[in-house]
Amino acid sequence: MNFILYSDVNDSSIKHSLGRPEYSYYFVLKAYRPVLESLGRVHVVQSTEEVDRLYQELRSEGEESLFISFAPPQKTPTDLACPTLCVVAWEYDTIPDEHWDADSQQDWSHTLARHGRVITLSTHTAQAVRRALGEDFPVLVLPTPLWEKFADVRSQPSHVPVNPSVAMQFTGCIIDSWLLGLSADGLIAPISGNESMSSEVAPQAVLPSWKRRLFSSKRYLGEWAREVARATPRRQVFITKHYLREWYRAVIRDLLPNAIRLSRASQHPNISTPEPKDEHPQAVLPATDQQVEFQVDGVVYVSVFNPDDGRKNWHQLITAFCWAMRDTEDATLVLKMTQNDLSTYYVEMLTLLSQLSPFSCRVVAMHGYLDDEQFARLYGAASFYVNASRCEGLCLPLMEFMACGKPVIAPLHTAMLDYIDEEVAFVVKSSQEPAIWPQDSRILFRTLRHRPDWGSLKNAYQDSYRMAKENPAGYQSMSLAAARRMQEYSSFASVQGRLREFFALTPLTEADGASSLAVAGNA
Repeated sequence: MNFILYSDVNDSSIKHSLGRPEYSYYFVLKAYRPVLESLGRVHVVQSTEEVDRLYQELRSEGEESLFISFAPPQKTPTDLACPTLCVVAWEYDTIPDEHWDADSQQDWSHTLARHGRVITLSTHTAQAVRRALGEDFPVLVLPTPLWEKFADVRSQPSHVPVNPSVAMQFTGCIIDSWLLGLSADGLIAPISGNESMSSEVAPQAVLPSWKRRLFSSKRYLGEWAREVARATPRRQVFITKHYLREWYRAVIRDLLPNAIRLSRASQHPNISTPEPKDEHPQAVLPATDQQVEFQVDGVVYVSVFNPDDGRKNWHQLITAFCWAMRDTEDATLVLKMTQNDLSTYYVEMLTLLSQLSPFSCRVVAMHGYLDDEQFARLYGAASFYVNASRCEGLCLPLMEFMACGKPVIAPLHTAMLDYIDEEVAFVVKSSQEPAIWPQDSRILFRTLRHRPDWGSLKNAYQDSYRMAKENPAGYQSMSLAAARRMQEYSSFASVQGRLREFFALTPLTEADGASSLAVAGNA
């Protein structure tokens, strides 16, 4: 059997495709590929226009072929000569069974019926398909095989709930709440003209702890050393003055008595005429092409998502964390953003963190592409993975962290019903609410999604932190259960068996021409 695979995103474009609606299909194809290679020959095409030509070539040689489209049904052809089926990632309780904009392919029930069978990533999606096409319609529920891929991460020294310290390095930028000088007052527009100032006394600012002062000092020292090493002598003087000034403002200035600060200010009066300010100044975005480094320690929570995806509910994920850990300095939330365009969320993120300030816990957003080695460090740094989404078609990041032995915080709905329960997770309560199909231009309520309970999410943070600090044995038990769950659910042998039965195939051997890549993790 020949498997012809297609995804709109491929190896050459994935770095620049983060955040696109179909980018996650690339990772599903990459995960399925080794299993398919163990059952037949795999051909990856760059366009659906190549499918029939390749199909006819193979047919002339007496070989069978199947086109597997890693794309939504509305973007998968129904008029190919080659037998076709879709791999469907879907998170709602109904599939589109009507069309709009004079496009019949928007009716998934029509498209899937033409294909004759379908692969879904979860039982929840399979049930939605069968509601539309009947209980006898051929549906294969096939999670991505990822258990073997994380063997190296699991082989690392015993996982501990409280991280001593891990350094993260990547190309991009970070938004670090400990370095931003957050204040809700910064969101208030300055008073202009002859408007009188309020006579109320401002509340006492929360002073940084010595741990945070040391953290800032190490950061400025490291940045100064890197800049000076590649600068000319004249430039070195300027760089040194710059970092001394920044270090003084962040670490030293608030330790000096007011009299000294005022005395220094009076010695250097500002006599220059200020330039007129833009009434609506644009945010200055940090550079995203620089090598950045930061360290995390303590109890570390990680979440991976596209901030442009409203289903991910990331505002509540952050607000619940900051309220749960408001006075907890050794709790860190690391957010890996799968979005290329920093401008789509930068101001929104700063505004949200400013509204929540002051808080002692730490929030770090990572913007940039991580390779496999860098992701492995992120897996190792995590104490818990957090999902607070309204619906999921599978949630690969959640499964990946579980495969690495990380307990999770997650709701019990949609695709997560297949592998989440209280043995492996701090379960977040949720309830149903009306929703639209994301691609429906009519914006009509036709389906349901779930509304996570904010209080339950906040309690899950607190309960998990308490376990990490006070019950390491309980943490280890949940860690082992998470890894065992993924072994049962997403191992190579399990997925291969389901595929073999669905296609009625016999696995290839090396002598039959099986690819040497046919081991999980090498796709």
